[in-house]
Amino acid sequence: MLEKEMYFNKKVLFVIIFSFIMNNVSASVKENILNKFKNIENISFNFEQNINGKIENGKCTIKYPKKIYCKYNLSNKKILVSNGNSLVIKTLSSYYLYPLKKTPLNFILNKNFLLKKIENLEERNVGENFINYKFVENENEINLFFDKKTFNLIGWQTVDLYQNISITYLSSIKRNQKLSKDLFVLPKQN
Repeated sequence: MLEKEMYFNKKVLFVIIFSFIMNNVSASVKENILNKFKNIENISFNFEQNINGKIENGKCTIKYPKKIYCKYNLSNKKILVSNGNSLVIKTLSSYYLYPLKKTPLNFILNKNFLLKKIENLEERNVGENFINYKFVENENEINLFFDKKTFNLIGWQTVDLYQNISITYLSSIKRNQKLSKDLFVLPKQN
């Protein structure tokens, strides 16, 4: 009987120690992601975006808080610009102006908001290489993806109130670059 009790106690102790180690590993990944993200003023990257099956790519720069400039590799010279309040999508033949707060980018471009969200979210492992944090805010479902090894933000997926799915993948990421002051000035209408 004593032998069975000792065996049971060893199993319980192993489970407790294993759980503690796994919680600390998980906490350290989250802490590394948070620490790296806190130290970012801006990021520049190549992107590939898939919106309901339509794929576009180009280059973007994000400056926190809430500023973005993206130039698409399209013949219509599409750009997307936010000055922190408004969002413009401009091509050779069209011009759309939106209040930033009506878009999922309002949350994605708000580093302090994301840091608070991530602190309170449970992460999900996506394969062996990625960590995912998922939340819903103002009827927008947002998934953030981070690289497990570098702790870099490597993409996001949004589902807006119209059920449009947009997946953005980041590559060739550069942090805290010197930026032109007028990069985030909204372009004028054609």
